[in-house]
Amino acid sequence: MNIVIIGLGGVGGYFGFKINQVNEINKKHQIAFVARAETYQNIKEKGLKLISPEHTNSLTIPDAIYQDITEVQNPNLILICVKEYDLENVCTQLSNVITKDTIILPMMNGVDIYDRIRKILPNTIILPSCVYVASHIKEKGSIEHKGIAGKLIFGRDPEHFSEDINWVETIIKNSGIKYEFKDNSLVDIWTKFIFIASFGLVTAKYNSSIGAICTNEIQRKEAAEIMEEIRWIANQKEIPLPNDIVDITFEKASSFPPTTPTSLQLDINSGKENSELELFAGAILKYAANFNRECPFTQKIYAEIKAKQTLNY
Repeated sequence: MNIVIIGLGGVGGYFGFKINQVNEINKKHQIAFVARAETYQNIKEKGLKLISPEHTNSLTIPDAIYQDITEVQNPNLILICVKEYDLENVCTQLSNVITKDTIILPMMNGVDIYDRIRKILPNTIILPSCVYVASHIKEKGSIEHKGIAGKLIFGRDPEHFSEDINWVETIIKNSGIKYEFKDNSLVDIWTKFIFIASFGLVTAKYNSSIGAICTNEIQRKEAAEIMEEIRWIANQKEIPLPNDIVDITFEKASSFPPTTPTSLQLDINSGKENSELELFAGAILKYAANFNRECPFTQKIYAEIKAKQTLNY
């Protein structure tokens, strides 16, 4: 199989490393990385590095590395691991290189990723997924992973449910990746989203932390209100979240070190131009609009964060 990993940040670097390092030994597949600028150059010269307690050998060298998606030929499986603001551009480029047999596995945050890919690649097999991994870019081409093993949850394409994708699961399994494969992975995706979106938005507004939301009455109330709006949308989409999903989410958050930041909080309050604001609040508001519903709490915090962004720029 011809496997391509696009994006070698914390997620793509971690999972791409594991898939490629096993393949260096068994040589069952042809694996290519797609990266840009300094990341491309460093990996081309030295290989991809993963600093992790899971691996004693921290280097892996792919069969090929490209700077441009147009260099990809006849891919069987594509892992998309880019930032959400690059998704449409990546998919548009992929439309010129994929075949009718190509399977896309997006390893990205967000509940609208599947729909956004489907809009550009309407006939392609897309496997909805979510990932949990504590990894980040230490240097370009070098990823650092801490804590427990990263985990991938993925499922069948709702529009191609009967498609044979056992071989994809076999690749993931043989790579030593911790994973769960489900017929329907959407519940897991929305369960993660209700956490990362609500905590991301409130921490970004107050420049606070996960622990602060759990203990500050005002911040906790705002996060809970956003969770309820997300749960309403999930219900309309017939995604059966637990009735006590709000309590479950706060319980999960309380397991984090109190000072833990969120990526949206860090990006907004450091003045970073691109952030996950649209991935979180933008997606909530768009889905709500499709059901002729307003989400006043999300709308309010979205406007407040946009105003903060304007001041930071």
